[in-house]
Amino acid sequence: MQLPIYQVDAFTSELFSGNPAAVVPLEEWITDEQMQNIAAENNLSETAFFVKEGESYRLRWFTPTVEVDLCGHATLATAHVLFTELGYDQDEIVFKTRSGLLTVSREEDKLMMNFPADDMPQADAPDVLFRALGIKKTSKTYKTDDWMVLLDTEEEVANLQPDMNMLNEVQARGIIVTAPGDEVDFVSRFFAPQSGVDEDPVTGSAHTKSTPYWSKQLGEKVLSARQISKRGGNLICRMQGDRVEILGHAVTYLKGEISIG
Repeated sequence: MQLPIYQVDAFTSELFSGNPAAVVPLEEWITDEQMQNIAAENNLSETAFFVKEGESYRLRWFTPTVEVDLCGHATLATAHVLFTELGYDQDEIVFKTRSGLLTVSREEDKLMMNFPADDMPQADAPDVLFRALGIKKTSKTYKTDDWMVLLDTEEEVANLQPDMNMLNEVQARGIIVTAPGDEVDFVSRFFAPQSGVDEDPVTGSAHTKSTPYWSKQLGEKVLSARQISKRGGNLICRMQGDRVEILGHAVTYLKGEISIG
């Protein structure tokens, strides 16, 4: 069986930055085991698979080790492939996912994703989280399926050197660490050894959680954000009631074919 594959750098307009995702268009579903094996072989933070269903698309995302409920950068990458590589000629794409209906539309030179907002309640984090991050214990921690830890400065976030083995003991999909930005409204990093990704370069889904917090703190509906991983990436985040709009660029790096027997 031969399958097309694309690799796209998301949340960037320049190759070799942003967050790389693989995108595999399918005529019909292959097995979950095959999709997981492909994602493991790709060894990227996410591989997206999609099948057309009527006027919309069913979309699924896999890390090298697990299927996940939501992935922003691989959604952006999938929309980019449909718009620029596969001739999709409408202005909006509707994806059916494990997190409900998601839409991606063209907005000037960017793509805009519309996701459910995740307003995280404050919660007391376990001591192992602070030890793993190498920071003093703080009450500024929030929890849903991720933990979010607030720090005071961009420099503190940039200087983190987490112990990934210890961080893997924390019960969560991943860990968001965020602070006010020096040149943008807020910055963040995202660590997810629990999901097979030590540090994700740019994490759209994490911004459905951090944006509601910073929108309230800053009193703004439109926020500029940067994920300050080694590759780095830029996002515009807009609060729209119980939804978050996330805007970014994407660029195609690779087009190829998978042979799976």
